[in-house]
Amino acid sequence: MILPIVAYGDPVLRKVGKDIDADYPELSKLIANMKETMYNANGLGLAAPQIGKDIRLFLIDASPFKDNEDLDEEEREVLGNFNRVFINAKIIKEEGDEWAFNEGCLSIPSVNEDVWRQETITIEYQDENFKKHTEVLSGLAARVFQHEYDHIEGILFTDKLSSLKKRLIKKKLENISKGKVNADYRMRFPNAKKK
Repeated sequence: MILPIVAYGDPVLRKVGKDIDADYPELSKLIANMKETMYNANGLGLAAPQIGKDIRLFLIDASPFKDNEDLDEEEREVLGNFNRVFINAKIIKEEGDEWAFNEGCLSIPSVNEDVWRQETITIEYQDENFKKHTEVLSGLAARVFQHEYDHIEGILFTDKLSSLKKRLIKKKLENISKGKVNADYRMRFPNAKKK
């Protein structure tokens, strides 16, 4: 089932997500619905807060990058197979030089900005079977993970912009929260006028 994506301005996007366990109600159905929602919106990732749930769950499918000719073959292969569910994720270590990449977000349609993030991260998480994993990610895999991880920490990519950039997009963000934006997927707007 395709769920509406929560737009910028909704308080759920600012909550730090709660850990969940294997008893979380209808988890496999929720994950299936989130996947369907993410693919319907052509997203690379989707976090539970973006569908209104303040839990530590997100998914990533970076496989669209596998055809990106600007990336080297090794990174394309990593991204082509980077399709996972992350539960109760934690970043253990961040290292390497910060680098900029143009990011967007399904909760903030039509806003794309360069965001600086560290190159390599060490992470711990559980998969959908609650099996624990520890991994090192770098490059775009690390970036996509960091973007989704921020969602379960109540952080949006726009928080990482310079104060000048924030001022420049302030009106756009206000309009998004009111539903004054064109998105080609279902959305829920916190400040839309009720008809």
